[in-house]
Parts: sequence; C-alpha cells; structure tokens
Amino acid sequence: MKSFIPQYVDAVCNEIKMVSVSSGQNLKVGTIFFGGGTPSLLSIQQYKQLFETCRNFFDLSLTTEITIEANPGTVNRDYLAGLHDAGINRISFGMQSAHPDDLHILDRQHHHEDVINAVAWSKQAGFNHINLDLIFGIPGQSLERWEETLNLALAENIDHFSLYSLIVEEGTPMHRWVARGLLQGPDDDLAADMYEIAMDRLEQADYLQYEISNWAKRAEDDNRCQHNLQYWRFLPYFGFGAGAHGFVNGIRNENTGAILEYIRKVNQNQQVVFPTGPAGERLDQLSTWDLMQEFLMVGFRLTDEGVSQNVFQTMFGHNLEGAFGKQINYLVKNGLIEPHPQDKTRLRLTRRGRLFGNNVFAQFVGNPPLDSL
Repeated sequence: MKSFIPQYVDAVCNEIKMVSVSSGQNLKVGTIFFGGGTPSLLSIQQYKQLFETCRNFFDLSLTTEITIEANPGTVNRDYLAGLHDAGINRISFGMQSAHPDDLHILDRQHHHEDVINAVAWSKQAGFNHINLDLIFGIPGQSLERWEETLNLALAENIDHFSLYSLIVEEGTPMHRWVARGLLQGPDDDLAADMYEIAMDRLEQADYLQYEISNWAKRAEDDNRCQHNLQYWRFLPYFGFGAGAHGFVNGIRNENTGAILEYIRKVNQNQQVVFPTGPAGERLDQLSTWDLMQEFLMVGFRLTDEGVSQNVFQTMFGHNLEGAFGKQINYLVKNGLIEPHPQDKTRLRLTRRGRLFGNNVFAQFVGNPPLDSL
C-alpha cells in the first residue's frame, strides 16, 4: 500500500479543500491531530503539503496545537527533527508497557529502549509536549509490573500520560486466545486496583487527572491535550482521511475506511454538502435530545472540569436538573458525582465515579425524551 501514499496525501488535501469551500466561511481551527501510529509512512515533505493545505483553507492561529501519534520503534532522530521543523508541536508515543512479556502479548514490536530513545530524540528536536500511552489490565500483568511501568514512564520527565484499561476486541488474535483458554482474560478487579495505583502515583508526581484516562503535568502552561478537550467539551471537529469521523452542526459523519475506495471517491470531484466530504459513508443528524445526552456522556469524562449546568442551559435552553433530575439524583446518592468544590454550578465525577465511569455514562443513554422536545 506504500505506493499509494502520494495519491492518498493528495486526496486528503483535496478533501480538506472541498469541505472548506463548501462551508462558504473562513473556518477557524485550533487543533490538528494526525492519528494512526505510523507517521514514518509519510515523508516530511508530505506533512508540509498537508499543513500548507490546512493553512490555505482554514484559519489557523500561531498557537495551533498539532499532534502526531507514533510507535516508538518507527522513528529516528532526523525524522523527529523534521516533523518538528514542519510544524508539529506535540507527539504521542504508544509505550503501552515497559515489560517485554506485556509487549509480546499486545503484539507490539518495540522495546522499552525504543521509548527512551524516542522521547530523548523528541526533546532534542524541540518538542515540549510529549505523551506516553500506557495499558493496564494486560493478561499476566501483576501490580508490581504495572508499578514498574509507571515508574519508568515517569522517569522520562514528560508532560502528559494517557492510561487505558485493556479491552479485548472481538475478532482479534487475543480474543481467540482467551476464548480457547490459551490466555487468561482481563481481571476487572485487578485492573481497578491498577487504576487506583495510577491515580495515586501520578498525583504524587504532580500530574492533574483532567479526564478519566488522561493526566497533565501541573505547570503555568496548560499541558492538557487541547484536541481531545474539543471532543469532551462537545465542540465540533472535522475528520479527514480514510475512516475519519467528524462532528459538525450536530451531524456525525464517517469516511469510508478503505484507502483505495477513499481515494476513488475523493477524485470523483463530486459536489459536497457541508459538513460531509466526498468520501462520507455515514451521516447521522442527532436530535436535540440525543445531543443533550451525549453532551453529558462526554462531559462527565472531564474529571476536574466536569459538566457545567450554565453551559448546558445555554446550549439547549433547558435546565440540567429539570431534564435529568432523576439521573443526577441517583448518581449523587450513590457517590458517583458531586458538585465541584470550587464551582457549585458544575458537577463532576467523584473518585468512586472515576472507577465506575461506565455506570455514570450509562445513565445518559436511551432515556425517553422530554415532552417539551
């Protein structure tokens, strides 16, 4: 598929142009995020081509956060320097674990030495914002092994961590191994203990848990991932490229995931209707009631900021207690959410609520709509 990369980059640039022109506006964009984990597949020149297109068709500020995901074993010193020179100012590495047994189970090809090198080279290149992704609840992973991973990650002296509990996806080799009894499935109680250890350890190291899976180093500068805050604050975002998702004007869309099909659809140069691009495969117009529920689902992920009753009222013209009083009372009574200690107009997860976040989010799914909607 590497031979199709130049065509693919051209197609992404064309999609950006088509969606921007169809808006009829000079749209402001505050963050750009390149996901996928394999940045070395694209050359520095190809990234410059993408940035130039974004600058030409969107209003980017000088402080725009531009993030790229990377696998630690796929980058080198010169490539990272080139990425930074091209304009990328934040990088996220999939460290996952410091232990080779964990990495083997996860089918990761890198070693912990690769993480150490990648972080060091990133700092030398000028990256001030570096994230490491870690996974806990891996089959066979002990509390001691998890603590070792945390300590080695903290030794890198970076400004951000993302921690995720392992989910065994259907159709994956790990799912088949667990189903056949060849591999022990994740232990939910043990994973909860690991999560609590991480909360305590990162707090001791002066990291703020600002989202259920994300921590930022406390500093005068805001080290939180601004791109992901866009999601959790239920603000609009575009998705460009194969398999990308977007959410604009209450409309969710998803591009076709097949690379060649994506290129073909974009190159047809068909007229597009904002905000859906030429490769849009799904289009969901959410109702006001759906939007209200999703606002609370994503907002309660913000463990420090929580959900603002004032913002809810402004966005939807309804009082939060009036719309979801039953659910709010249940969650408060069970110690899962609380008024924010510095701002009583906000509600946020308690420590217990962080452990049982899915129980909180489930309260805002499938509720019958208000009579007034």
